Amino acid sequence: MRLFMDLDRSGPIPLYFQVSQRIETAILSGELAPGSRLENEIALGERIGVSRPTVRRAIQEIVDKGLLVRRRGIGTQVVHGQVSRKVELTSLWDDLTNTQKTPSTRLLAMETVPATPRIAEKLVVEIGSPTLYIHRVRLADDVPVAIMENWLPQDFVDLAQNDLVEHGLYQVLRSRGVNMRVARQHIGARSANDHEAALLEIAVNAALLTMDRTAYDSAGRAIECGQHCYRPDLYSFDVTIVER
Repeated sequence: MRLFMDLDRSGPIPLYFQVSQRIETAILSGELAPGSRLENEIALGERIGVSRPTVRRAIQEIVDKGLLVRRRGIGTQVVHGQVSRKVELTSLWDDLTNTQKTPSTRLLAMETVPATPRIAEKLVVEIGSPTLYIHRVRLADDVPVAIMENWLPQDFVDLAQNDLVEHGLYQVLRSRGVNMRVARQHIGARSANDHEAALLEIAVNAALLTMDRTAYDSAGRAIECGQHCYRPDLYSFDVTIVER
């Protein structure tokens, strides 16, 4: 309530903008901590004496800036801070850990499947040969950040499900003596479909960052290829550009 005590209800500045600015200031100052939940629009409007459409527009302004996120079944929360990944050969699990976030995994599928022509080309295996397919949602502090699909060659079909729930894929591979040395990747963007929106708790057609990667070990062997998509309000890529 203290944030809204001095709302100017008769001046030229729209009420929605005043409400939005006060909430934004509280977030940036840390008064509203990451993970804090806002009251629903009706309750908040009644508490501060403004209409629901005014509150909705105010909150949407902050959502559009990436400071608030709407989560189905939970409500509106202050975001936990964006994870920024340098374009280096790291895993998302490592990135989250390095930014003091707690990673966790929701394993959607893990099965042996025949290599399609596209996967066979990337892994340099025969079409139809057994590959391990892994489909996961990665969370940071219990907030979904990314959907990851990975394929590995036949040598790795015996990976344990529990290991991939409790650890990152690259961690598991390192424990087996495999070290990634180089990767070829493509970063892009597209809209979320219905399934992705439900898993990431975002709106259908919301923007997604995408990354396709094939990673190789020190012997030059393709160890995994993957298709990942990320929430851009919670994740970004950093690139350093050097003049030649």
